[in-house]
Amino acid sequence: MRTTLAADAQIGTVLFEVTRVIDRARLVRYAGASGDFNPIHYSDRVATEVGLGGVIAHGMLTMGLAGAALTDWLGDPADLLSYGVRFTRPVPVPDPGEVALTIVARIGAIEADDSADSADSADSGPVPTARIDLAVTLAGKAVLGKAQARVRLT
Repeated sequence: MRTTLAADAQIGTVLFEVTRVIDRARLVRYAGASGDFNPIHYSDRVATEVGLGGVIAHGMLTMGLAGAALTDWLGDPADLLSYGVRFTRPVPVPDPGEVALTIVARIGAIEADDSADSADSADSGPVPTARIDLAVTLAGKAVLGKAQARVRLT
């Protein structure tokens, strides 16, 4: 959970670094929750036939794990104003076994944004916000590109 972000936030500051593990059981649970039952996420035979090296994690699962790490750190999910990523590399998930994603959050920019969605922004002026850059890697290689979030500084 966040300890500080407001007045002393500086561009480049690392906010947190966490690891999130993905195994086949997690893929099954995510498929059930999301309704994405594409066989490339559970069948090595199908994944191999379409040119993948094996089963891969859902891109939205990877994105969600990084976003959840950020909202866990923020403490209040309402402080997350926007979030977007580009899927740059598949995340192969072995069977048996697991993979560990490393997520590092760093302050990319600090700005005052009068368009930020805040219930009290109309009364108090522009809302100070920060762009948070998330580096999401597997074995040192980026799996998400331009993973950026805009958060409210409080």
